[in-house]
Amino acid sequence: MRIVTRQRVAQWGRQYAAARPALATWLQRTRAASWANLAETRRTFPHADEVRVSSGRTATVFNIAGNNYRLIAAIHYNTGVVYAMRLMTHAEYAHGDWKDTL
Repeated sequence: MRIVTRQRVAQWGRQYAAARPALATWLQRTRAASWANLAETRRTFPHADEVRVSSGRTATVFNIAGNNYRLIAAIHYNTGVVYAMRLMTHAEYAHGDWKDTL
């Protein structure tokens, strides 16, 4: 898969040092993948989930660093592109208001 905004993921790693190794693993595994749907994504990341956001589109949520962080991405399976949109702590994710901004 082609990851758009890899620089953003690197920035998150600088901002959240505890998540840096897990983010590097996410980048590596995602780049090596060629997913066609969520079921295939879950073969790589078993706890990945799809969530509908306020725009009506679907975002994929990945657990990062032992479930301490959530990485939100838009996966365009038809083009093989993954857009890394947001990283937040578990507590920030639980508020749910992030869905209104995507």
